Amino acid sequence: MTKSDHVTDSGIPIKALYDAEDIANLSQERLGDPGQFPYTRGVYKNMYRGKLWTMRQYAGFGTAKATNERFKFLLEAGQTGLSCAFDLPTQMGYDSDHPRAMGEVGKVGVAIDSLVDMRELLEGLPLDRVTTSMTINSTASILLLLYQLVAEEQGISSEKLGGTIQNDILKEYVARGTYIFPPKPSMRIITDIFEYCNRHMPSWNTISISGYHIREAGSTAVQEIAFTIANAIAYVDAAIAAGLDVDDFAPRLSFFWNSHNNLFEEVAKFRASRRIWANIMRNRFEAKDKKSELLRFHTQTGGSTLAAQQPEVNLIRVTVQALAAVLGGTQSLHTNGFDEALGLPTQKAAKLALRTQQVVGYESGVADTPDPLGGSYFVEALTDEVENLVLEYLAKIDEMGGAIEAIEAGYMQDEIEDAAYEYTKAIDNKEKIIVGVNEFIDETEGKNEVFPIDPALEREQVARVAQLKANRDNDEVKRQLNEVERVAREGGNLLYPMKEALRNYATLGEVSDTLRGVFGTYTPRG
Repeated sequence: MTKSDHVTDSGIPIKALYDAEDIANLSQERLGDPGQFPYTRGVYKNMYRGKLWTMRQYAGFGTAKATNERFKFLLEAGQTGLSCAFDLPTQMGYDSDHPRAMGEVGKVGVAIDSLVDMRELLEGLPLDRVTTSMTINSTASILLLLYQLVAEEQGISSEKLGGTIQNDILKEYVARGTYIFPPKPSMRIITDIFEYCNRHMPSWNTISISGYHIREAGSTAVQEIAFTIANAIAYVDAAIAAGLDVDDFAPRLSFFWNSHNNLFEEVAKFRASRRIWANIMRNRFEAKDKKSELLRFHTQTGGSTLAAQQPEVNLIRVTVQALAAVLGGTQSLHTNGFDEALGLPTQKAAKLALRTQQVVGYESGVADTPDPLGGSYFVEALTDEVENLVLEYLAKIDEMGGAIEAIEAGYMQDEIEDAAYEYTKAIDNKEKIIVGVNEFIDETEGKNEVFPIDPALEREQVARVAQLKANRDNDEVKRQLNEVERVAREGGNLLYPMKEALRNYATLGEVSDTLRGVFGTYTPRG
């Protein structure tokens, strides 16, 4: 065996044997029962005994109509929550007819330009009974308001709407890149969303603070938790500085974790994250509401772990990762399609991914008791080790002045880059075996089916935008956009004028351009 066989993906050494001595310091105060502080064993007393996690498959491609059809297919197959991907122009605040959108419309998600598209996306869906997660950040406020407007048109009260917007801009600067504005105005928009939803959409999760993309960029499991929690602290600080009470918004914060193949480290990571957050909320921010202490999280299996070679093998990887998420106590789960290293998941792959969750949930027995690995010498010791390493990172980031300062200094980015390099080097040197990639290679492998993207979809979407702009009341749109600009310059909650502009068919790109004119755009270091 090579040296790397005996360390986790984060480089934590693994002993040959664990026993009671390794968890001698494990007190009830550090562990707690499920549903009790510090929630190491789970945020709810019974966890999955009463209700399984939300099975939420990611979907979004081409036009709103095509994605709506995929949503309905997945709901009929037993999915219990919707999850929507948006194309790059939508994420970056450009309409489909913008020159920068050319070639990207509908490619990695659905194109949403206006209220017309959102209506079609949600047509026939039970918005008062199904929760919807939207993976959107810079333009999260716009997509949230469009969702609310469609619900209002359907006669559904905003108080009944449940779901999540990702709305995590800091990790975009660190790992993903779909930012528009500089950090300060971006944080203003986020705190405006907190305030708006506290008043009008109390059941909506206002942010999904995301480690997923940090991990996809090459971080270790420890860095994923550390950098995400550092970002979360920055969001809480910003909201408090904006005059919000911590218990007015913290219960609606949620997290988004990745799940990779090292099953026991992943379980330990999930358990440690709950304990760390509970202590931060109680001791650092002095939250009084128990719900403010709960780290509730969605998990997605690791896209970067999927291989284009022998793609069916990804079914096994996804199963291991899903099992880790469930053993770690996730509140909702997305399982990747086996063909996602090749392109968007085909309908067959999407159904098999959902069936993976259903087999784990209904056939494996892991949902019969909360925290089934609790008390394991190995898992408890690993949970402590992950926690200690995360706390070291958080202390260093605090010394730098916080997450925003660490991001602007490039600290997180450099740490992730170094981790990604070491991981790639381990694969190249065969210190880490990836089945079908650097070992057990099948030279006879045939051609695989790939999800087709119809080029006509972009032309159709561009025509829809042109038709909208020709038929609406453009004078009224201009008045509403002027009001958005005024509030952006003078102060106040931006979501109110933005909602009226969108109601009158201002487009996502027009609202974003109005804000660009006031806030400017962010240029990364270097």
